[in-house]
Amino acid sequence: MQTNQVAAKLSGVFAPLCTPFSDDESLDLAALRFNLDRYAVTNLKGYLALGSNGENKSLTEEEKLSVLETIVEHKGQDKVVMAGATYEAQRDTERFLRQAAAFGADFGVVLPPSYFRDQMTDEVLYRYYATVADRSPLPIVLYNAPKFCGVTLSPELVRRLAGHANIVGMKDSAASGIEAFLRYASDSFLVMAGSVNFLFPAMMAGAVGGTVSIANAFPSAAMEIYECGVTRDEQRGPVVQKRGQWINKLISGKYGVSGVKAAMNLAGLRGGIPRRPLLPLSAADVEELRVVLVAEGLLTA
Repeated sequence: MQTNQVAAKLSGVFAPLCTPFSDDESLDLAALRFNLDRYAVTNLKGYLALGSNGENKSLTEEEKLSVLETIVEHKGQDKVVMAGATYEAQRDTERFLRQAAAFGADFGVVLPPSYFRDQMTDEVLYRYYATVADRSPLPIVLYNAPKFCGVTLSPELVRRLAGHANIVGMKDSAASGIEAFLRYASDSFLVMAGSVNFLFPAMMAGAVGGTVSIANAFPSAAMEIYECGVTRDEQRGPVVQKRGQWINKLISGKYGVSGVKAAMNLAGLRGGIPRRPLLPLSAADVEELRVVLVAEGLLTA
């Protein structure tokens, strides 16, 4: 993939798709297709399949492949699919990336292994990412998400990996510090915000967009922030950024995946319930969330 093609495909807002489950917690692919039909008519650039919002760790391998195949087949015209690879063994990561490429995914988003966390030094992670990228049929996007896996990609490690021909960017979901990675951004290595909480300032500093959970329920709210970043609107940008942070705090910040799914249900999408051990929101919590979202103008009364 040429550099300009990578930039065109990664510049925008991606929804880190939730995986819908039925009331018995079985996979609900019909609900996933319903959601994809809704997203197809939005201005979202595409989707991150099988990320943390997709409850990757709660899926069997067969389920992961079914979800990814469904997303690729029903993604909508010109939508881009990033496939989340979250494995401990490198051979599993490599196998998954080959399968994702066969399905037609555009990129592999690779989270670092974390079970042997003390041994995940820069040298170990450099060899892991570099050799995965050497063998991957898909361009690789690094995924920095210490909140979920407990391993942080260091700026020095990212600097070294940014020079690899098949590592084309990174998604940074850490609470702070994206500026340390943006210094290595270039035409061949793109940086994406992994949270709406810093989408606008990250774009003002050089990020090309972001993968943000609020886009699951309210794509237009995420796009509003992105568009301010594209136009470098220093008057309106901070206002919509602050609103996005507030809404995100009420949904994902307070309730995590369960809140994202509840917000989707309220918005007329099919989020369903989370898979155990996660708890769905109580009826009282759903009503409290609904009242706030109505007040914010995201839902009608």
